[in-house]
This record gives sequence, structure tokens and C-alpha cells, in this order.
Amino acid sequence: RGHPPRKWILRTIIGLVIVSQGAALLGDLFLAGIVDKEPALLIALNPRNRNLALATTQLSAGVYYAVGFIRLVASDPLYYLLGYWYGERAIAWTERRSRTYGPLIRDGERLFRRASLPLIFAAPNNIICAMSAATGVKLRTFIALNLSGTVVRLIVIRQLGEVFQSPIERVIDLIARYRVPLLILSAVGVAWTIFGEFRSKDSE
Repeated sequence: RGHPPRKWILRTIIGLVIVSQGAALLGDLFLAGIVDKEPALLIALNPRNRNLALATTQLSAGVYYAVGFIRLVASDPLYYLLGYWYGERAIAWTERRSRTYGPLIRDGERLFRRASLPLIFAAPNNIICAMSAATGVKLRTFIALNLSGTVVRLIVIRQLGEVFQSPIERVIDLIARYRVPLLILSAVGVAWTIFGEFRSKDSE
């Protein structure tokens, strides 16, 4: 939809995307090693809902909200820009290249066109952010829904963490007890994810 940017700008955006995705993989890889020792680092690396739930009982409200909010929204504008610059081409590229997400992209796009605003509010993941721009969602609408949805998500997880504090702490203790086997399983899982994306000749 938009004109592609200068090469150095695009390379900077792609570099930041790689850093964000690499941090998320590290969070998955080292979850068992840091969940009870460095919960703020865990959500700084990968702020998925599971990690937020595990970290919230161990962090002050200020740290939880600040780190969680910044990390959740930090990469969203990058994917919005890619969707804005390349639109349908970005979606088609992901569809062709990704063995994991490719088969889901086209059906997901049809769903997104019918329920774009609730999806941006409730689940602004990487693909949703790119689709927002690619399908014509205005920037101010995207920002308002993204930020407000992120705040609501953090509040809900924080409240649930207070209600289920004892079970969450038992899960953390269990992870700490079996830290080494879980680290090995995490390494295998992350390696398999990466291998699954790149084992095809079309996965550049």
C-alpha cells in the first residue's frame, strides 16, 4: 500500500525484527533457567501470556506493567510498517515461505477482514499487526486498539495471577526442581521450530 522505504531503513526494520524474534526464542529456550531467578528478564525476552502469568506473582506491579507493556508493544510497529509497505506481497511471501504459518495465513486473512478490530485489541501478534496495515486499518485506529488491548491483557493476567497465586507458585517450584531436563526439552523444541521453518527449499 505504501512506497517501499530506502534500503537502510528497511534493513534497520528487518534487523529489529530479527532481534525481537531472537529474543523470543531465547525466552523459550531459557524459561526453565530464569523463571524463578529473573522473571523480569523472562518477560523482557518473551512476553507471551504464559510467561506473564508465571512472572506476575514474583514482580512488583510497577516492574510487571512497565516491562510487560514495553516489550509487548515494541515490535508491533515494525510489523505494521512491513504490512504497510508491502501489503499483499508480505502476506503472500509469508504464506509461501513459512511451513508453520503459511497454510494458516490465507484463512486467517479472511477471518481478519471480518473481525479486524477485535483481533487487534485482543491478539495483536506479528501477523495481525502486518495484516492491519495490509488490509487498510488506519494507523491511529491500530495504535489505539493495540495499546488499550495490551493494557487490558496485562491487567487481566495480573488479576488472574493474584487469584491463582498458589497454583502458579507450585508450577514455578516444579520447573525449578526439574530445571535441567526442562532446559534440554526447551532446547530441542526451539531447535525443532527453527529446523521446521528452514528444512524446505522454499524457506528462504
